Amino acid sequence: MNKEFWNKKKVLLTGHTGFKGSWLSLWLQKLNSNVIGFSKNIPTKPSLFELADIESEIISIIGNVCDYNKLEEVVKEYKPEIVIHMAAQAILRKSYNNPIETYATNVMGTVNLLESIRKVGNVKVILNITTDKCYEPNESSKGHLETDRLGGNDPYSNSKACSELVTSSFRNSFFNPNQYQKHGVSLDSCRAGNVIGGGDWGKDRLIPDIMRGILNNEIIKIRNPNSTRPWQHVLDPLNGYLTLAEKLWSSGSEFSEGWNFGPLEDNEKPVKWIVEKLTNGWSKDIRWDVDDSSNPHEENYLRLNCTKANSRLKWMPKLNLEQGIEWIIEWYKQYEQNKNIKEITEQQIEKFQKLP
Repeated sequence: MNKEFWNKKKVLLTGHTGFKGSWLSLWLQKLNSNVIGFSKNIPTKPSLFELADIESEIISIIGNVCDYNKLEEVVKEYKPEIVIHMAAQAILRKSYNNPIETYATNVMGTVNLLESIRKVGNVKVILNITTDKCYEPNESSKGHLETDRLGGNDPYSNSKACSELVTSSFRNSFFNPNQYQKHGVSLDSCRAGNVIGGGDWGKDRLIPDIMRGILNNEIIKIRNPNSTRPWQHVLDPLNGYLTLAEKLWSSGSEFSEGWNFGPLEDNEKPVKWIVEKLTNGWSKDIRWDVDDSSNPHEENYLRLNCTKANSRLKWMPKLNLEQGIEWIIEWYKQYEQNKNIKEITEQQIEKFQKLP
């Protein structure tokens, strides 16, 4: 990643109040970018967005991606050069309870954003952030390639596959790489999943569930303890997004496609392994139990093949899972001690940037 590239760049970030969006907002601030955030609300209480006082150093706009007119206004007024689209209904369980909202946000929200950019102009780079769950499930030991069939059984996963198809359609129809000299826009999708890190308070997510149990001295309820996931610290995929955006800026027609950003194979561990690593990092008695209640279907095994990003972008994960867990424990212990959250989060970003 080139720090100089991001200096003064105008970046529109949707979903900036969420977990990943808050980390990326802080990172872009440190890179001296001009950040315009657009989100429906602050999704959790507490939230990294509020704890780190992110709003004080960016333009923060409350708005719904389902509101086309509002999106068009924002693009027209602030004239962003780079757009990173993270706004989503991202909770799998909620997608079963409210599939209409899930599809409206994840599919039509993407359509609205891309159409507003097409109508207004100005934007040069667009990243649509989806998920590893956008692929049709299979348990290949090689992992999902970017060319694999899209699908997803549950409404969340399927809506993200639909968002991928919308992205592909807009790229082929309006931002075709073969006509890059004419329109000057690069449009990509980025697929990552099971991102973990400090400051996550999301509902029905493993790390927040564990941390709430630890901090509140409650028995932790764990779903699907034997399910294997490709865990990665939040800064690794964010680094991939930033690296890709730079490539799109300089050579858009060569990189306008879908990209996987996942961990190394060694970082694929069962849920139970994560629980034990996190709970062993605290010097107090912590109890956990398996949640045997009826839960929505989730795939038992997910893996991304990131060979393309490794070879063409020269992107590799910097943190192994053991390090990532250590950083998470450090972050939440600082929170427990009422330390300055912005400082600890920025320190971890700085430490990450110094890694080889």
